[in-house]
Amino acid sequence: MEKIASRRFGQDNSHLLASYLKDNGYAAARKALTGMTPAQIIDEVKKSNLRGLGGAGFPTGMKWSFIPAANPKPKYLVINADEGEPGTFKDKYILEQDPHALLEGIIITCYAIGSHKAYIYIRGEYIKSLQRMQAAIDEAYKEKYLGKGVMGSGFDIDVVVHPGGGAYICGEETALLESLEGKKGFPRLKPPFPAIVGLFNCPTVINNVETIACVGPIINKGAEWYAKLGSEKNGGNRLFCISGHVNKPGVYELPNGTTLRELIYTHAGGIPNGRQLKAVIPGGISAPLLTPDQIDVKMDFDSLKAIGSMAGSGGIIVMDDTTDMVWAAMVAARFFAHESCGQCSPCREGSGWVYRNVKKIYHGHGKPHDLNNLPGIVNNIGGNTICAFGDAVTMSVGSYVSKFRHEFEAKITKEPAHA
Repeated sequence: MEKIASRRFGQDNSHLLASYLKDNGYAAARKALTGMTPAQIIDEVKKSNLRGLGGAGFPTGMKWSFIPAANPKPKYLVINADEGEPGTFKDKYILEQDPHALLEGIIITCYAIGSHKAYIYIRGEYIKSLQRMQAAIDEAYKEKYLGKGVMGSGFDIDVVVHPGGGAYICGEETALLESLEGKKGFPRLKPPFPAIVGLFNCPTVINNVETIACVGPIINKGAEWYAKLGSEKNGGNRLFCISGHVNKPGVYELPNGTTLRELIYTHAGGIPNGRQLKAVIPGGISAPLLTPDQIDVKMDFDSLKAIGSMAGSGGIIVMDDTTDMVWAAMVAARFFAHESCGQCSPCREGSGWVYRNVKKIYHGHGKPHDLNNLPGIVNNIGGNTICAFGDAVTMSVGSYVSKFRHEFEAKITKEPAHA
């Protein structure tokens, strides 16, 4: 299988410019700048069926086309490298092992949308990622791959690394923009959308690291090549992060449409000690969990949506039959309660209420009404907030309650345990 985003992982000094140039680095950017129009680049990305690989899965070329060319304001590209979704750890590998692949994708994207400045928003805990990315930018400026007249063209581009403060909500694109502007990371009401009113009230494209790292190979080898690698409407490969109860946790690059069963049992080596699969989160902690009878699903955006879950960030968390699902729900609920930004009262109050209820049940102090109230509480959060964080609480914790209700009931019927 031909690798794309991970093609240079594990090579010696893969993060250095000299190593990148030996692998035909920046050839795609030169091709785009000297032989293609912005409209041709956008059309090629559209035909590739590249979709946003940060979670939402929105068609990338279509997102770019929303930037109004006639708008006299500056245009910006913002790279979402916040990667705060539990179970997700793929973008950090690109930032640390192949930062120039991201920079090449940034150059092409900026040229396509008419932007001369890009920001890379990296979560503050990713110290090595920040250092590697900044070092790559410094190399690129020195060798004229960034700055004035890049690669001898008439196109100028500046790239800035911005460390985030470690708030999960800043992975939401408009909260990220607020944070980048120096404000508290509160999501914005939409519309207007960032393509019209984004960073500094200017037209802005926001894409994640893996998405933009795929742009260079698409321009080099063509949209048809990339589209054929994946499934219908989901072009190319994807980096899947597998953790939890598997023999070989890690990051695996596989075509969109690979089944979840193949990921768990072939690539990740199955479940340790001959244990049985109990549940699996397919796309980061926000995704509704799946049961063993659902793992023949194709791991693409449309297939997972069709069975009531989502591909999300590609973070797969596997749980074997020793897992206490009430405990797992409590951990998820605790995370959401802690990370709610507090802007919307249904989420601010509701996420804490959900956590307290599940915690009470887990410790054996729950009453029947605590369990009976949970579906109503979570359903009153989702759909009633500015951003999708409230929906994540509803979908995630709600799936534990609906699919493993008997485990919640068992803890209520038992004698109260000591906290």
